[in-house]
Amino acid sequence: MSLKGKTAVITGSNSGIGLGVAWEMARAGADVVLNSFTDRAEDHELAAQIAAQTGVSARYIQADMSKGAACRALIAAAGRCDILVNNAGIQHVAAIEAFPTETWDAIIAINLSSAFHTTAAALPMMRQAGWGRVINIASAHGLTASPYKAAYVAAKHGVVGLTKTTALETAEEPITANAICPGYVLTPLVEAQIPDTMKEYDMSREDVIRNVMLTRQPSKEFATVEQLGGTAVFLASEAAAQITGTTLSVDGGWTAL
Repeated sequence: MSLKGKTAVITGSNSGIGLGVAWEMARAGADVVLNSFTDRAEDHELAAQIAAQTGVSARYIQADMSKGAACRALIAAAGRCDILVNNAGIQHVAAIEAFPTETWDAIIAINLSSAFHTTAAALPMMRQAGWGRVINIASAHGLTASPYKAAYVAAKHGVVGLTKTTALETAEEPITANAICPGYVLTPLVEAQIPDTMKEYDMSREDVIRNVMLTRQPSKEFATVEQLGGTAVFLASEAAAQITGTTLSVDGGWTAL
């Protein structure tokens, strides 16, 4: 499927799921805008690598997704946004009574409010272009819950709700809004946690993955960033034109339990 002529803006995309989505969008022919809160030479080099290997236009634009004005400025700086992928997110684990207030505020701002601001800025562009896709990276935690992740679970449930509202407000237009709900994904951050977890539990790599990290994922396999990127490309395709306001779980059966 070709997305040639479309521009995809992916927040939080200098690593992990966001970068995987950016690569797959570019491989499908879309021009891409990468983003994170840093502004390093290696961030811009990522965009250059994507452009060199896929032949599309790729840019990196720094923006702090905890700030509403910066979220909207990112979309303005992109100049065009046919496909918006809201991926930026952070996590913190603590009991509710011990959860730092400032951390709660940051998680809600980056994981939920940023998606509101970018969507609000992108919809007029999509309407002017006569076509659009809003793809929100939620989580299995947007559909279920775990203890000690109050802010993350609340934010991801909020992302699912925002997705549904966006879909209803654009239902009679050639614009769709959907949420992808991954389970555990093998990102560089997760990969880096495996050796320490092996030491902590005195287990092999395979046992740590199956019995510690993937206890709630029935497939006992991580999803990959390429699979998440492929799912996003599908939602951006014409095959998904009548898929809107829903969630697509990529969780190895987690939410089937």
